[in-house]
Amino acid sequence: MRMEHVSVHGEEIPALGFGTYRLRGRNCTETVERALRHGYRHIDTAEYYDNHAEVGEAIASSDVDREEIFLTTKVWRSNLKHDDVLRSANSSLTQLGVEYVDLLLIHWPSPNVPISETVAAMNQLQAEGTVRHIGVSNFSIDQLREAMSVSDTPIVTNQVKYHPFNTQPELLEFCIENDVMLTAYSPLAQGSVADTDALREIGDRYGKSAAQATLRWLLQQKQVSAIPKASTREHLIENFDVFDFELTDEEMAEIFELRGGLLPRLRSKLGL
Repeated sequence: MRMEHVSVHGEEIPALGFGTYRLRGRNCTETVERALRHGYRHIDTAEYYDNHAEVGEAIASSDVDREEIFLTTKVWRSNLKHDDVLRSANSSLTQLGVEYVDLLLIHWPSPNVPISETVAAMNQLQAEGTVRHIGVSNFSIDQLREAMSVSDTPIVTNQVKYHPFNTQPELLEFCIENDVMLTAYSPLAQGSVADTDALREIGDRYGKSAAQATLRWLLQQKQVSAIPKASTREHLIENFDVFDFELTDEEMAEIFELRGGLLPRLRSKLGL
């Protein structure tokens, strides 16, 4: 099945990733192995998730070459001082059993550590070759702007909660204008999309579920990727089966209306 990508600063990143939050132990390893077998090539984890070893085991046992996998992890907010970032990242690499990660994020901003200090350490890791790209998570526009201004390299993404009931139009507009990917976590609103009539009706038109219609809505937005988590085989497969249909402009706009609509200028940028 055709995988779509987000192009950002010359990097082609798989638009649909697999989130591993709350996956632990053997279940985590088996689920990530299954995701890779089914075609997922973007795997998202974090220091805070405490599952690096399990994710790494899945990658090592997979038939998919490491170079084909876009692997993201995050530094927790208690480790954002310069030396702590280096120590945290190296520990993550050891647990994952890999020589590099494709993307390292600041998981949450800290009021106690300057963004410039954290980013400088991340830039150092890039120079050493153990981190290919850097980004942030849960950053406001002002915080994202500051991270961009102090980094020697591009800030590739801002990973935030983003779904039909929690759109962030100003942030998306900023990301589009500055070649930053918006990575949507909790893209299915923790299952709430399944109970929304409008989403079910749109999905029905294509023989798809409300969740699949939601993921299609996300992937059709410029600069947006999504990292749904799936703990069952059925949901894992269903979430990946979103590349064989496209929503109309009217359907895209209808889903945006669930949260109050679009800024007129963003509507133009999205071609709606």
